[in-house]
Amino acid sequence: MQTNGLDPEAERRKYVTAFNSTMIKIWRERIALLKVIDTGALYRSTLAVGMSIDGKVTNVTLSQRFNTYGIFQDYGTGREVPRGNPGDIGRDKVRQRRKWFSTKYYASVMNLKEFMADNLGRDFCGIVANALNDRSFRQSLMG
Repeated sequence: MQTNGLDPEAERRKYVTAFNSTMIKIWRERIALLKVIDTGALYRSTLAVGMSIDGKVTNVTLSQRFNTYGIFQDYGTGREVPRGNPGDIGRDKVRQRRKWFSTKYYASVMNLKEFMADNLGRDFCGIVANALNDRSFRQSLMG
């Protein structure tokens, strides 16, 4: 079965290839929108650093990176909250959580998971349907 004129393997390759660059665009938009910019270092540090795809695009590894302190911005923690502190440090917490990373990343990974499940399922159904097709089966025995 094909959609958009692409076979399922080509469709998977196109989708996962676009994932990394799209994720970086989303993060940068969120960083700008939520004003998680002081020096611009976090914004510039967001990069798609790797992609590994097997021949049938059934095993995919995608990698992105950004400066570590971006996680602290996402969770609203930092220097004024020491490790292991239960939360009461004797003064008001200044930092506010700015969720530039976690929400969009989780949703995007779930979209990728759903796409792969649907696409691989359709691909598998097509393979089984072809294998059970009498004409295809006879041709494979004769040819």
